[in-house]
Amino acid sequence: MYSARKLRREMSLPEVLLWEQLRAGKQGIKYRRQHPIGPYIADFYCSAARLVIEIDGEARDRGNRPERDVARDAAMRTAGYEILRFAAADVLKNMEAVILTIRAAAESPLHRASTVPLPASGEDLV
Repeated sequence: MYSARKLRREMSLPEVLLWEQLRAGKQGIKYRRQHPIGPYIADFYCSAARLVIEIDGEARDRGNRPERDVARDAAMRTAGYEILRFAAADVLKNMEAVILTIRAAAESPLHRASTVPLPASGEDLV
């Protein structure tokens, strides 16, 4: 089992390049890399939006990895996290689109689990 600390030292090229765009609040929102969430380690995590960002390389398509990823994503969604998955090739070829997608998800109040819906018209706030 890999530790988050070890994974931070062994990031893939797409992860390193994306981290350069996300780190130090360059996007106006704080992100963490290789962040533990329960039994899982997210490639990137934005706590303000409960947003998990995963970069999928070619190894993700091998063996039982796709089934494990589906189960992992389901468990994280059940726990209230939003998950975005990007192919490593997309990060390398079209970083701008990846960043725009991440920014839209992180800034969107509609996907956040902690958002309280507004009362319907005519209902009183209690």
